[in-house]
Amino acid sequence: MAVPGMTVVSGWLRLEVRRRWRSLAALTLLVALSSAVVMTSLAAARRGASTLERLHDRTLPATVGVLANHPGFDWGPIEALPDVAALNRFVVDYLISIDGVSGDALGFPPADAALGRTIEKPVVFAGRLFDPNRADEAVVTRKFVTHYHKGVGDTVLLRLPTAKQLDDSFTGETPKNLAGPVLSVRIVGVVVSPWMSDTPDSHGGIQISPGVAAKYPRMVYGDPAAPDNLQFVNALVRLKGASSTDIARFNDELKRVTGRSDIDMLNLVDQQRQIQRDIAFESKCLVAFGIAAFVAALFLVGQAIARYAAASTTELHTLRALGMTPAQTATTAAAAPAFVGLFGAVLGAVLSFVASRWFPFGTAKLFEPTPGPHADWTVAVLGVLLVVALVVAGAATAARLAAMAARRAASSRRSQVAIAVGKAGAPVPVVIGARFALESGRGRTAVPVRPALIGAVTGVLGVVAAYTFSHGVGDAAGHPERFGQTFQLAIFAGINGQDFGPVQQVADALLAHPDVAAVNDSRTAVATDSSGRATVSLWEYRRSSKPTPTVVLDGRMPVAQDEVLLAPQTIASLHAHVGGTVTLTGTTKIPRKLVVTGSGLVPEGPHNGYADGGWIASSGFDSLFNGFKFHLLLITVPPGRDVDAATAALTTAITTALPGIGKPDIERGQLPTEVAEIREVRTLPIVLGGFLALLAVGAVGHALATAVRRRSHDLAVLRALGMTQWQCRWVVLTQATVLAVVGLVAGVPIGLALGRTIWRV
Repeated sequence: MAVPGMTVVSGWLRLEVRRRWRSLAALTLLVALSSAVVMTSLAAARRGASTLERLHDRTLPATVGVLANHPGFDWGPIEALPDVAALNRFVVDYLISIDGVSGDALGFPPADAALGRTIEKPVVFAGRLFDPNRADEAVVTRKFVTHYHKGVGDTVLLRLPTAKQLDDSFTGETPKNLAGPVLSVRIVGVVVSPWMSDTPDSHGGIQISPGVAAKYPRMVYGDPAAPDNLQFVNALVRLKGASSTDIARFNDELKRVTGRSDIDMLNLVDQQRQIQRDIAFESKCLVAFGIAAFVAALFLVGQAIARYAAASTTELHTLRALGMTPAQTATTAAAAPAFVGLFGAVLGAVLSFVASRWFPFGTAKLFEPTPGPHADWTVAVLGVLLVVALVVAGAATAARLAAMAARRAASSRRSQVAIAVGKAGAPVPVVIGARFALESGRGRTAVPVRPALIGAVTGVLGVVAAYTFSHGVGDAAGHPERFGQTFQLAIFAGINGQDFGPVQQVADALLAHPDVAAVNDSRTAVATDSSGRATVSLWEYRRSSKPTPTVVLDGRMPVAQDEVLLAPQTIASLHAHVGGTVTLTGTTKIPRKLVVTGSGLVPEGPHNGYADGGWIASSGFDSLFNGFKFHLLLITVPPGRDVDAATAALTTAITTALPGIGKPDIERGQLPTEVAEIREVRTLPIVLGGFLALLAVGAVGHALATAVRRRSHDLAVLRALGMTQWQCRWVVLTQATVLAVVGLVAGVPIGLALGRTIWRV
């Protein structure tokens, strides 16, 4: 193909810039906006997907958590195992508060100096790590700083119980006010590690120094020699290897050195894999967001560039008499769009870098070790090259097609809708406006109408689909029962086989109250499978006059001693199926063959998520366990009842009915982490809808402006024939209205169907 000289191209560009600088600027901004959104989403997806891996490379993450849950447990033999690289003990049932800070924000008090040094060595964003020998230092997470407005250099008041208050708390007598030492603790650092991290639904965390437990052991541990001391210490363990084989070998060694098979081992590697799956879900949403934005830009911005190139080709057609070939005409017509693509893509890359300071988002943001602006050169370079190539190819193709159409001098196809409007006796401006919107015209004033119509439909269906998807996300996040949490309140009634009070009397009082729709008096414990390596957290389902509703995905709830319902992840890990059998062993040491009666969701507890664990009948629980690990009362309030008001009413009712037990500690049920994660994702379709709306307005507005400019000669002729200035404006208004109506009629139903389909997938 012969290429026109640079003089012709540069001369044409100078002419275009002088005549159409507004149109070129609008196209450049549309290209920049589109490319910035696509590049930002893809770069953020790549950054988020690697967050955990980069965090692990900079820390010494724990491999497992050993939850002995037994007072006076001897950790020496475990620490001496050859596979153990580091071990950190932490106090579980502490009685410590911080003024103005939620109790959930305080991390488990470390019982030795290993935390932050040989295990869970955090990334420090500001300040430093606490001194393990000082009782007046602490570190916090980033969300703590944001929520509580306290950072490095600020202090908080830490309140400890007296030794007697701590001892009394083991029998269920929780003190109203802690009367022990009050420490002014200074925040010395802002950190993150896999263990010391935020969760999507938290307000941040604070981790006190090991020096607190070292200086005040009686206020933190209690008296180990006391017969009623239920305080216990668990541990984080970092193994020398983190493979499934290494963890299984450590589990076998743990059973050998302790002589116990009921010790729950928390596989933190699996937990991190689950977090990685959550992050991968968010990254896939970002990729889907980028693809949707890219497709929308192809339709909306692409048709604007194609229209511009086609219009230039028509004007260049007169140069054919001077010897310009069709190929040269197309190349010259594509020159201005090429520069638009280049400038727009580079500006988009710059905007993408600026926007990277707000990414990654969701769960990945909580673990990001290097927050702030981040340049992804792979995405930026490939993005700029791709945008320029697409713009040049699209403009050249549109120019060639316009040149071929000009040579054919094809007549414009009449629109049946425009004809019907004319036959209906509509005013002349309305008829002409409908023809401008639906008929391309002929000759030098011809305008391609299909791209504008497609752009209008694409914009509407994209916005509707995005907000339909957003509604689905919001609907799921607003119904925790779909995650197995069919209760709103809980009472922690006992631990390690010992209840804190008369649980049955409390349950009876709850069942008799009108603010209670259901109660499940549930014990939990951990069983192992026939291999001795896989653990299953089992929840007792005790039927009452107000049975707690459950989420059963397949089959039914267990009713007999030899039946169990398992959650989906547990069924997969045990290679079981509904109707089959599994062999589980509990603290009775007697293996029990249980029929899997169903698959369903379970309450999210201390040692399980909503999709792992199982339900078992009371008789089955007693056959497996000679005690329990935890004892809880799960309370469901009637639909529409305010949960806080119900909590206050139930507290008063129990205190009145059972004055000897003191004030019951009724807490809100813990929301599954996935609910908070879905709420994070909900912002994406909303932003996508706004982006598509902005892009559609810009692209369709550009189409209208181009059409008015191209058909200015036709409007001038109409003015000469007697049409007033206001009637000419009605022509343009009618043209815009027809485009909007077509977009709504075709885009709304398609968008609804597309949004629902994507949400279901």
